[in-house]
Amino acid sequence: MTNAFFVAGTDTDVGKTVASTAILNALALKEIKTIGYKPVAAGSEKTEEGYRNSDALYLQKAATLEVSYEDINPYPLELPTSPHIAAQREGVNIEYSVLSDKLLNHKKKADIVLVEGAGGWRVPVNDKQCLSSWVQQEKLPVILVVGIKLGCLSHAMLTVDAIEADGLKIVGWIANRINPGTEHYADIIAMLENKIGAPKLGEIPYVPSIKQKNLAKYIDISSLLSLS
Repeated sequence: MTNAFFVAGTDTDVGKTVASTAILNALALKEIKTIGYKPVAAGSEKTEEGYRNSDALYLQKAATLEVSYEDINPYPLELPTSPHIAAQREGVNIEYSVLSDKLLNHKKKADIVLVEGAGGWRVPVNDKQCLSSWVQQEKLPVILVVGIKLGCLSHAMLTVDAIEADGLKIVGWIANRINPGTEHYADIIAMLENKIGAPKLGEIPYVPSIKQKNLAKYIDISSLLSLS
């Protein structure tokens, strides 16, 4: 039984949070107990309650179970840069054991835990480790988010190759139209459908302020539910 999925992006700023909230919105319609988990997040802001990351807050809002922010985002880093640089500059040691303990607790409470990554697949968290090696350790099935723009075909195929080389299974992918001016959209989608050996869960159009919308209608979660 699978009740946790990792949402990976082909790059940074391709819409992992948009896709994650869309999946959580769709699961909520089915009255499924969900938790959104953002283990590591750079670009967090200091508030009266502590550091808060906007992407983690969107996940917290979209999920159906109430969980403390600290459990959703154990490593909110301030600098808007690579997590390993932010962690070094801020004197933070990102420990896999912390990430795993939080995930285990979430899996006990929720029907489905959606774990959102940071940056692309090989994003480093320190000088020696990437977040992807933690995903390997946890053997999490992967949902790939492709930001549809010029160059996305190469990024997508390289990411698929890397994920599969790590011994992990891609169980679905989502096309997110981040650039409304991208030409030959249908041709790009057709190529991705041909090259990614997993079901397409949906296509999310370009919409202003999209993170504030309910995006359930753009996602088909039936293949995910068959795994959980």
